[in-house]
Amino acid sequence: MADTSFDIVVIGAGPGGYVAAIKAAQLGYKTACVEEDALGGICLNWGCIPTKALLESAAMISHLGHAREFGITVGEIKTDLAQAVKRSRQVSERLVKGIGFLFKKNKITHLAGRGRLAGKGKVEVTAKDGKKSTVSAKHIIIATGSKPRDLPFLRIDHDRVWDSTDAMIPKAPPKTLAVIGAGAIGMEFADVHSAFGTQITIIEAANRVLPLEDKDVSAVVEKAYKKRGMTVLTGAKLEKAEIGADGVTLTVKTAKGETQTIQAERVLSAIGRVPLTEDIGLETAGVKLTDRGFIEVDRQLRTSVEGVYAIGDVAGPPLLAHKGSHEGVACVEAIHGDPHAGIDYKNIPNCTYCHPEVASVGLTEAQAREAGHDIEVGSFPWSANGRALTAGDSEGFVKVIREKKYGEVLGAHLVGPHATELIAEFVIARHLEATSEELDRAMHPHPTLSEAVAEAALASMGHALHI
Repeated sequence: MADTSFDIVVIGAGPGGYVAAIKAAQLGYKTACVEEDALGGICLNWGCIPTKALLESAAMISHLGHAREFGITVGEIKTDLAQAVKRSRQVSERLVKGIGFLFKKNKITHLAGRGRLAGKGKVEVTAKDGKKSTVSAKHIIIATGSKPRDLPFLRIDHDRVWDSTDAMIPKAPPKTLAVIGAGAIGMEFADVHSAFGTQITIIEAANRVLPLEDKDVSAVVEKAYKKRGMTVLTGAKLEKAEIGADGVTLTVKTAKGETQTIQAERVLSAIGRVPLTEDIGLETAGVKLTDRGFIEVDRQLRTSVEGVYAIGDVAGPPLLAHKGSHEGVACVEAIHGDPHAGIDYKNIPNCTYCHPEVASVGLTEAQAREAGHDIEVGSFPWSANGRALTAGDSEGFVKVIREKKYGEVLGAHLVGPHATELIAEFVIARHLEATSEELDRAMHPHPTLSEAVAEAALASMGHALHI
């Protein structure tokens, strides 16, 4: 290894780590990034990007099923999950190569191997062949990410019991799939596999799907999934799992207190993720963890050990790629001396790319009321939006929670067409402290989906024009 001394060393090259490395290099720091697997981490290789490619395939299947309504006659629709998977891998690989290009462009040293803290200002790198080397840096940023959580009685075996990676590259579509957990990951994979002909059963312990979202949003998605033939069990507790040669037998206590047995060829465990903190030298270095097992950091991402920082999933929820990327930038800016560097954790958008799409930012209606805010709520249905109707995609709504006295947008919740794109308008509005009145007075082009943003803002004031 030619270079052994750096200004900044980043451990992990996911969306937090690689962005931190690029930002550091742009600010003039001699930078290295340690990664034992492919650049891009889980997000680009096995998460955000390839799953969205599969969801695009699922959406196309749905669109083709309605082609006759648009004046187009097609023959028998035949699906090929293997081809969809192949395309998703190609998309992923293209972006991963792009990160390699960015590393070279910014003169970032990629240290291939597993990184571990090895004393003050030291990182030990273990290559795949077992060879070890040590590099030094004044600043070390931990960005090791997270991994799927499993249940004690339902261990992920990558055969009958899948994690999200297994669900992304199946050898063949299963006839039946039980999805444990109705958060973003579970609902997205339920969408994909249902589109390719698998019979889906969703089991969620909370009393609704997407339990972190506004309850009105959850209701729309659950109704849509049931309409597509999926079985959705909410308020259901998984009590037992028996793995056999031909499938898995699940015993569930339903919301009514009844015991139900479910047979599934495969099971997807989508009950959340846990931080990757094992075997990276945290204990030896004295880095403190939270009671939930994440690395404890302050507002500038500093850990309990001087010169050591943590960003992304390993530094705590929400476990989102864009949160990790922004933390990477904020962390490096703080190292560079910016006293204002930090993250507004109250303005992080959530996105679920199922159909119908879901996106939100800020407080739900229930959270706003529980916090004691005096609020007004406005909702505008896609069925009243011309652009949504022309696209044949008018399920759902845009909902705005407005603070009554000053017009502050406390929260926004979208379910329906291109919700994950439109949420950015609310994120920017909240960042700039725009009011509902200002959202409406900013002219939106016609006919577009964005008009529903203005209409929902108007509705929160009781002045919607088109409903």
